Amino acid sequence: MTRDRKALYLGISAVLLWSTAATAFKLALRDLDVFQLVAWSVSASAIALLVIVCWQGQQSQLWSSLRERPGYFFLLAGINPLLYYLVLLHAYALLPAQQAQTINYTWAITLALLAVPLLGQRMGRRDVLAVVLGYSGVVIIATQGQPFSMQFSSLTGVVLALGSTLVWAFYWILNTRNKGDPVVSLCLNFLLATPAAWLVCAVFSTPAIGGTSGLLAALYVGLFEMGITFAMWASALRLTTSVARIGNLIFLSPLFSLVLIATVLEEAIHPATLVGLALIIPGVLLQQAGASAAPRDA
Repeated sequence: MTRDRKALYLGISAVLLWSTAATAFKLALRDLDVFQLVAWSVSASAIALLVIVCWQGQQSQLWSSLRERPGYFFLLAGINPLLYYLVLLHAYALLPAQQAQTINYTWAITLALLAVPLLGQRMGRRDVLAVVLGYSGVVIIATQGQPFSMQFSSLTGVVLALGSTLVWAFYWILNTRNKGDPVVSLCLNFLLATPAAWLVCAVFSTPAIGGTSGLLAALYVGLFEMGITFAMWASALRLTTSVARIGNLIFLSPLFSLVLIATVLEEAIHPATLVGLALIIPGVLLQQAGASAAPRDA
């Protein structure tokens, strides 16, 4: 098998797994609260990433990276996974899955906005059009097709979903200063975040869970939304001779996700969601044209 074919298979597999995230979040939140889900899933992801790092023989890089820049990695860990998933999962707890995942998909547009004050970048006409398209789609989705009414099913949920894009974009800007192996760095983030996630859970909830279904859902989220899937995506990007071709696969994720939301969660997909997505995807494509951005599931 050629490197490009292997990269394609890994990329498609990662996108398919990320497409299950919205459904998995909602299923897990039926049995767990947000704090429990974050604690259990972050722990599962940390273990999975540690196994991958050890299997690749890179475990020595964990300590050397932390010793070289401890404050930097503690900050990254606090932002992602801890803050990011606390904000995102609270949005999922308040909104229908189709709304939360589609709004979260605008993170790339948020990144373009955040890069102006933090990186000194200038916004061109293409960026402005991307912002208009993307956030018009958000308003249409959030108001279920009645943008002029400005009546939201959950204004708090919408604010949190948009907030998650801000957290992720800020994390990605900070992460551009990290020149280490991406899987090693993410493993370190999750290892450092695990104790904090359990502390937050102990303060605001309880680590105890009632049954196995919630635990299994949390483990699935940790393994296939956070940990293993990212390693597959990183491997695909390393193997391919065309990063753009692999990167464009991520645009399949929200479409596959809506199919799962409709069939598994039995959410009726509102026409406004499709209209909003039809605005958001071109907006993201415009923003990413000629730019390099990290993939993110929704």
